[in-house]
Amino acid sequence: MTLSLNDAQKIADAVEVINQCLPDSKFGLPDEIFYLVSRLTPMINVDLLIVNERNEKLMTWREDQFYGPGWHIPGGIIRFKELTETRISKVAELELGATVSWEPRPIVVREIMNPKRDIRGHFISMVYKCKLTGPLRTKDEASNSAQLLNGMWKWFVLMPPNTISQHLQFEELFNNTFD
Repeated sequence: MTLSLNDAQKIADAVEVINQCLPDSKFGLPDEIFYLVSRLTPMINVDLLIVNERNEKLMTWREDQFYGPGWHIPGGIIRFKELTETRISKVAELELGATVSWEPRPIVVREIMNPKRDIRGHFISMVYKCKLTGPLRTKDEASNSAQLLNGMWKWFVLMPPNTISQHLQFEELFNNTFD
């Protein structure tokens, strides 16, 4: 792409302002910068396929402006210079209040894309098979009679019909029986 000298200078000036204002990106980015970056490049994330001894898989309820309401496999975006294993541990802690162990290699790597949206619209997702090594936050368990709230969790043998559309591509994997 070729820019005019005027546009190139405007971009250089804007980048300089961002560099002066940006905190250490290892700890995440302010929303405005994160949204900009997510419009410019795919995000790399981990998804935690947490399986228990009954072959149930753990999902959490998500309700946000980007993906709407639905069940999803717990996951998170890897921060700049963050180890994958650190993000796996943080996802378990932040989304579930728990600790997990995981297999050293992802069981699948998939591209997740929303062709209608630019912000948070393209991900490379590494799915890791995990097991709980500590208890879940019991206050966040979704019962059959409870109203579903953002962050609630529930075990499923088969992927539920109200799964966010981007995670439906994992249905065959999710419905698989694991050792």
